[in-house]
Amino acid sequence: MMNYRTLGKTGFNISEISLGTWQIGGDWSKKMSVNDGKKLVEEAIDNGINFIDTADVYGMGLSEKAVGEVVKNRSERVYVATKCGRQINPHTNKNYQPEVLRKYVEDSLKNMNTECLDLIQLHCPPTEVYYRPEIFELFDRLKEEGKILSMGVSVEKIEEAIKAMEFENVATVQIIFNLFRQRPAELFFDLAKKKNVGIIVRVPLASGLLTGKYSLETSFDENDHRKFNRNGEAFDKGETFSGIDYETGLKAVERLKMLFPSRENLAPTALKWILQFDAVSCIIPGASSYAQLSSNLSALEQADFTATQLKEIDDIYQSMIKPSVHQLW
Repeated sequence: MMNYRTLGKTGFNISEISLGTWQIGGDWSKKMSVNDGKKLVEEAIDNGINFIDTADVYGMGLSEKAVGEVVKNRSERVYVATKCGRQINPHTNKNYQPEVLRKYVEDSLKNMNTECLDLIQLHCPPTEVYYRPEIFELFDRLKEEGKILSMGVSVEKIEEAIKAMEFENVATVQIIFNLFRQRPAELFFDLAKKKNVGIIVRVPLASGLLTGKYSLETSFDENDHRKFNRNGEAFDKGETFSGIDYETGLKAVERLKMLFPSRENLAPTALKWILQFDAVSCIIPGASSYAQLSSNLSALEQADFTATQLKEIDDIYQSMIKPSVHQLW
């Protein structure tokens, strides 16, 4: 049975396990057709998910259109978060201008066939953008005009999240957090709780590494970011396997398998670990099939961790992961 948490100062009551939709018409890895994507969104809503995350660059509008069409035809209240800014090319601070972002918001409204966006997020802009009040003031204007209900940011670095939260209208922060990316829990979570900022967790399975299904023999397609972006060739390295060296990650996963020998699929365990943190509003794992969606949802049925398991998980992170990645993001 689905559980719900409040998404910070938005006041939205959203599903703990929600859905990311970069795969619909996208080109990061396995691309879903729009029809299959719409079916997946329908199934997610049927299972109690009421928060869908998308972006204008996912399939260059295809994901927004698919999500918007499904949500418009449902009787339930389903919240949709989208993002803007990544279309800017070159993706530089200088090219982030209020009138440019306004145009993207207008396009998202058209894509989703709606008059008002529930949540619009800046899509991992350059760090300098977080120091420009005029960028954040734009979203106050858009709210006054009835075009958005809330705004947030999707960040690469904790420092960006902390800076963004200085702007009163930032209601949410989307950030990478998982068993192999634990730094957000140190300081950022407490600050977000104090400011009543909702936390949306992305890349919760470290690009699938934490499912336990990969090996040195696993082959990734040429157009899969897990093949072409391992060293940050196309975008921030931290988005792929959470920035961890692939072989090191596999060795850490083997230790997790020894800790949970009866669990063939570690994904629900990895999601359950994230849900322990009350600062987290929701997790947005992607899914390219109903089986993956069911796997994600089964995290809600996982037993609580024992003290011994938590200690061993911490030891795996401290000894194998932390030295190489902890301070990078």
